[in-house]
Amino acid sequence: MKSKKSLLFTALVLLGVFGSAIHGFAQEEAVAAAVEAAAPDEDYLALKTQYGETFDFFTTSVLWTLIAAGLVFIMHLGFATLETGLTRSKNSVNILFKNVFIICMGLLTYAVWGFNAMYPGWEGSGFFAMGSPLTMEAYGNTDFSYGGTALAMTGWADFIFQAMFAATAATIVSGAVAERIKLGSFMVIGTLLVMFLYPMSGSWKWGAGWLDGMGFYDFAGSTLVHAFGGFAALAAVIVLGPRKGKYLEGGRIRPILGHSMPLATIGVFLLFLGWFGFNGGSVLSANPEGISFVFVTTALAAAAGGFSSIFFSWILLKKPDLSMALNGILAGLVGITAGADSVTLWSSVVIGLIAGVLVVISILFFDKIKIDDPVGAISVHGVCGIWGTLAVGLPFFNGGNEDLSFFTQLIGTLSVAIFAFVGTFILCIIVKALMGIRVSAEEEDEGLDIGEHGQEAYPDFAPASR
Repeated sequence: MKSKKSLLFTALVLLGVFGSAIHGFAQEEAVAAAVEAAAPDEDYLALKTQYGETFDFFTTSVLWTLIAAGLVFIMHLGFATLETGLTRSKNSVNILFKNVFIICMGLLTYAVWGFNAMYPGWEGSGFFAMGSPLTMEAYGNTDFSYGGTALAMTGWADFIFQAMFAATAATIVSGAVAERIKLGSFMVIGTLLVMFLYPMSGSWKWGAGWLDGMGFYDFAGSTLVHAFGGFAALAAVIVLGPRKGKYLEGGRIRPILGHSMPLATIGVFLLFLGWFGFNGGSVLSANPEGISFVFVTTALAAAAGGFSSIFFSWILLKKPDLSMALNGILAGLVGITAGADSVTLWSSVVIGLIAGVLVVISILFFDKIKIDDPVGAISVHGVCGIWGTLAVGLPFFNGGNEDLSFFTQLIGTLSVAIFAFVGTFILCIIVKALMGIRVSAEEEDEGLDIGEHGQEAYPDFAPASR
């Protein structure tokens, strides 16, 4: 009996030793594999030897572009919290759901079609390019064959940075049509907008198309991203109509207040942070002078927009209005985006100051003509996007740069705005005819969270507080 116990004990000891040996061997293998993976491969070392410090710049540039893409991604969280805060609590799940859908849809459609439609490499004045899916060819190059040192990145970095921009157009529309659009209808409209319309007009400039041939300038997208989204939103709002009870008889306007100003404020600060990637990443390299200058002009314009909107709205409305202040910051950011790298330093402040005043006037104007935009997206992105683009063409702002023409800037921004408006209007009309575009009056009263999703963001709230 004792021998059996000894044998069992010995077996267990040997098994433990054997197991430890296997584990140790596995650990050594893992460490060796990790060391091997961490070591530069032969191609990397060869390029480093061939290009020297230039390759270090290229590597840093790719890293910065990817960080910038991450910052732009954070903007989608900013849009989600801003839109949720400025609308009623009974629609919070619906708005958050739309923003989750938008980023997923945007990345996939841009990979399947949009990127290669937007950057076709025109030779001349192109108007439209067919899209195609990404492939494994020509996107991972680290030998400068993708874009040299001016476009210091791999194709993969270029794609993911631009893809983060693409979904923004649908996000802008999402806020403007909040609280009354059918979820399915929005998803169809948003997908077609991001997949086909946005890349088409974007290619006119950034894909070396006809606007680029004219000399039109839009550094990071005051027109190509923001005015496009703003005027697409205007078309959708016109087809959809205002929220129930917003406009009363006798021209009276009933304010429909958002349920969480803290959420809205968090959203704006997240957008402010993300804009450093939006504009800073558009330098397209790690050029230290370029990035630092763009950071400064972006921050100054945002601060100036917030400053002027605070005091201008205070004078008009007799009270300091937080929502106007928040939209003023965004107005300054949108306004500087077209010329963050090309305007003079103090011009960025003036551009922001004017944008802050414009957004207040615009929000009040659209309310006056019964265009119901719960978050002010049409004014912030559409109106201030046009303003920022035109400012680039004014000698006072661009330091007398003769290569930048006000007339060319006017043609470019109006072309994109009209295209976005007409294209989205047609899309909305077709969707309205085929599947309907607006929820029922009962669903609107009850809230889209219950009607569309069967769940509430704040289930403990009493109905009267919603």
